[in-house]
Amino acid sequence: MRIDILTIFPGMFDGPFNHSIVKRAVEKQLAEIHIHNIRDFATNKHRNVDDYVYGGSAGMVMMIQPIADCIDRLCSERKYDEIIFLTPDGILLEQSVSNRLSLKQNLILLCGHYKGIDERIRENYVTMEISIGDYVLSGGELAAAVLSDSILRLIPGVLSDETSALSDSFQDGLLSPPVYTRPADYNGWKVPDVLLSGNDKEIREWNYSKAVERTRNRRPGMLGDKT
Repeated sequence: MRIDILTIFPGMFDGPFNHSIVKRAVEKQLAEIHIHNIRDFATNKHRNVDDYVYGGSAGMVMMIQPIADCIDRLCSERKYDEIIFLTPDGILLEQSVSNRLSLKQNLILLCGHYKGIDERIRENYVTMEISIGDYVLSGGELAAAVLSDSILRLIPGVLSDETSALSDSFQDGLLSPPVYTRPADYNGWKVPDVLLSGNDKEIREWNYSKAVERTRNRRPGMLGDKT
């Protein structure tokens, strides 16, 4: 998979992409991540990428030309499955969205800033708009990092144990059950006996019942027909 990220703050990705799962995906050559500075496509001598809002509203808007030129350059080199704009008014990022995007080959992630981007980019280039939550960030960079991580960890071979991704919260429509590790008894706080029993059937039943219980208590809207 290849992910191209368009931003005016490329340095914001140094931390998230140089560690853990994303770094592993790149090192294993299972994914490519390319960061593009939108300012490199500005045509004015000051490399400005924003301008005042038509109509007199407060704030600045990212200009159409640098973004359009950057996207046009990339699309002239390869076909993209989706051009995604990270925005608070996009569809909410859920596991099913990440699952679907993990099957794609080439993605563009566009990070807005200021008051947003010129609407004509959304109308003529963007094929999908995603929000990571009902709140506002200073820009789309953190959202792009979150989306990239949620996608890349699903690619076969990225995780050392692929089944761990399949058992994550939300993959089966439930939150994950409680998990424990050694020691089995710490200051009198004990791991449930069933998890130490070695009985696979009873352990699976316990995990499922606890997942349903936790989901009912914390996110009841996820349950649907599950009992």
